[in-house]
Amino acid sequence: MDEGRRGSDMQDIETSGTSIQGVGSSMDPRMATGEDDTTLTDRQGHPIDNNQSMRTVGSRGPTTLENYHFIEKITHFDRERVPERVVHARGAGAHGFFEAYGTVGNEPIAKYTRASLFQEKGKETPVFVRFSSVIHGSHSPETLRDPRGFAVKFYTDEGNWDLVGNNLKVFFIRDAIKFPDLIHAFKPDPVTNVQDGVRIFDFIMNTPEAMMMITFLFSPWGIPANFRQMQGSGVNTYKWVNADGEAVLIKYHWEPKQGIKNLTQQEAEDIQGKNFNHATQDLYEAIKSGDFPEWELCVQIMSDDEHPELDFDPLDDTKLWPTDTFPFLPVGRMVLNRNPENYFAEVEQVAFGTGVLVDGLDFSDDKMLQGRTLSYSDTQRYRVGPNYLQLPINAPKKHIATNQRDGQMAYRVDKAPGQNPHINYEPSTLGGLHEATKTGKEYTPYIEGNLVRQVIERTNDFKYAGEQYRAFEDWERDDLILNLVGTLKPAPQHIQQGMTDLFTKCDPDYGRRVAEGLGLNDGIQSGKSSGLDAEFGAPLGAVHTEEGVQEAESKGHSADPY
Repeated sequence: MDEGRRGSDMQDIETSGTSIQGVGSSMDPRMATGEDDTTLTDRQGHPIDNNQSMRTVGSRGPTTLENYHFIEKITHFDRERVPERVVHARGAGAHGFFEAYGTVGNEPIAKYTRASLFQEKGKETPVFVRFSSVIHGSHSPETLRDPRGFAVKFYTDEGNWDLVGNNLKVFFIRDAIKFPDLIHAFKPDPVTNVQDGVRIFDFIMNTPEAMMMITFLFSPWGIPANFRQMQGSGVNTYKWVNADGEAVLIKYHWEPKQGIKNLTQQEAEDIQGKNFNHATQDLYEAIKSGDFPEWELCVQIMSDDEHPELDFDPLDDTKLWPTDTFPFLPVGRMVLNRNPENYFAEVEQVAFGTGVLVDGLDFSDDKMLQGRTLSYSDTQRYRVGPNYLQLPINAPKKHIATNQRDGQMAYRVDKAPGQNPHINYEPSTLGGLHEATKTGKEYTPYIEGNLVRQVIERTNDFKYAGEQYRAFEDWERDDLILNLVGTLKPAPQHIQQGMTDLFTKCDPDYGRRVAEGLGLNDGIQSGKSSGLDAEFGAPLGAVHTEEGVQEAESKGHSADPY
């Protein structure tokens, strides 16, 4: 190989971003005698000429301890899985692009934010999107009643921006300190390992701020038909900052161009019996066939103050901002046009964080958002490792130069061209990295107050859940009541009554219909007399769980041992 050709090959390898100084890549042109581009090797680069048999003493064994290829292969296999996400474990994903409109509604977007990706009409930014369910495990059916995650990683020219949200636009709680309790209540019982609506409503009965979310979750909106026909939302309140350092409050919303479709409980159960991977398959096949799903990104804008004219706090993530006062303003569109090449490397290892913002985007004082910002990135360091941002799916698609070094699984040094390799600190006069030039006026919000542990003043837990109940179509209300009654029936009467009282505060008809379904108006106690005993509660929305247990035995076909 001539030196000029080798230099070109090495340069190509280095730009792949997958290895230190371009060695050890599948693109590396150096090969052993008899090896070609598709020859199997181990991770040391040794060509493998027998991948069928271990080394043994004779054909029947025993095996020997120095089976290097087998040991490397099987011990890596033993470690193929990283810890499952505590929430959002089951997911599907795709690559695509975001195209900016250059405006927010009819105004230049620079009036509100200096974020580079939004400024120019037609500017495209690569994205990766992960859709997920929240509570259930990595191989759970995609028909289960559950919020759906909707997380978008923008690979912008100013670094990554992660917009992490759900399909539903509100949440159960407004203070991050309650998040572990919420998830524990919705996760399977720690003794039986079965999700139990009794435990869930025991928690919700004492958390009235969740009424809006419960009204959505137990309606058909709690089971989206698929990922393509599903809304997305940032849920929390963020801020935009312009070049003058002025800020506004922002809510993000993804609206699907394919329309919105949801499922009733019975429809979901019928689909589950045929295909419990239906949403992942639907997304993959649509993209493969060229039917690329598309969403429009809209924002709601509010001035950055407490808005005393509203009967709720605008930072409260259990509330929707009214669209008649704060309309949806389009800012761009997103198209998903490429499937992952490897599920684990991309969908499983992709790592999001609500704190991953670019210049021109900022945090609000939303207590849930600030708690999530610590939790999300901390989770990635535990689950994937301290160098998770070196993985190709997570790495920015731009220049990187840091003084962060070492840690588990470091396989690249974020060293700048010409940087003195001895200098991994700043400031320095010996050829180290230096700070960037500031391009916009610093945003400096004024903060004053006592440090307290208090809830917000304007809670208004019931009004908007009642409005949503009345806004549903008849079939949506019918399914909502059916699912609530089915889940509450195994509960003790005090939980049934407590939840009915909360529904009544939302809307009298809402409470009446749940009470009638539970037989409370007739003095009939349909639930258990005490707390959690040997009887199982039902998972969310399910009404025939005990029948399923009995049918499995009664309809099972006998067989002789073999």
